[in-house]
Amino acid sequence: MSRLSMYPRARTPLVVLATAAAAAGLLAASVDAAGATSTAKAASPQRVKPTVVLVHGAFADSSSWNGVIKKLKKDGYPVVAAANPLRSLSGDAASVKNVLAAVDGPVVLAAHSYGGAVISNAARGSDKVKALVYADAFLPDKGESADDLAGKFPGSVIGQVLRPVPITNPDGSKDVDLSIDQSQFRQAFGADVPASTAGLMAVTQRPGTGTALHEPSGEPAWKTIPSWALVGTNDRIIPPKLQVWMAQRAHAHIETVRSSHAVTVSHPDAVARVIEQAARTVR
Repeated sequence: MSRLSMYPRARTPLVVLATAAAAAGLLAASVDAAGATSTAKAASPQRVKPTVVLVHGAFADSSSWNGVIKKLKKDGYPVVAAANPLRSLSGDAASVKNVLAAVDGPVVLAAHSYGGAVISNAARGSDKVKALVYADAFLPDKGESADDLAGKFPGSVIGQVLRPVPITNPDGSKDVDLSIDQSQFRQAFGADVPASTAGLMAVTQRPGTGTALHEPSGEPAWKTIPSWALVGTNDRIIPPKLQVWMAQRAHAHIETVRSSHAVTVSHPDAVARVIEQAARTVR
């Protein structure tokens, strides 16, 4: 008989312990691997939302974006509301460029009214700005001014409600500050805004200079950056037909809302929705 056959084939306690230890080690390794995979999935970075930079127009200030800002912040978007100087188109665009330079990561740049001319110039050549949003705003082409465009289609009352105030610039040159007559502000600018709110807006409006509204645009950024346009169908400052014409020329995604010119105040959710549509295309 073989010597090996003299020993029982049952495992000894030592063999059983060794086998159990090996199995436990394999199980622990499996659990650790699964846990590591789960942790890796949990720790994997989510897509960072772009920063939304907002630019107000003439006869308004950054507080006109408050309702829009509230909605964007609730939905997790970083937001910056730029203070538009309203002194000259080139100078205003340079000011917004400085704001953009301080932002990390991709940007959705949105504007209201004359601010549309500003962002069209400020975003030119920018590698940060991934989308442009125009809310009741101008989309000028090269050589066009806000004043030129305002008279292209009938329906604007801006020439009837402006109140000019002569000013002297720091360099001694003469200009004029233009604001909307407070008694006509609500009817012209924000007919669908509560009277008490429109009254405050009329008092706190920031005038734009004649230089800003007459200065021709440079090559616009909407020729190279995707754009969206929200058209207020009851706008009495920038006629809806003009807005649609400019937006179609820019190949913008167009939406409409039954709104006065003060769309950021009277329909902030609609404005925020279009901004977020643009933001979702940013990768």
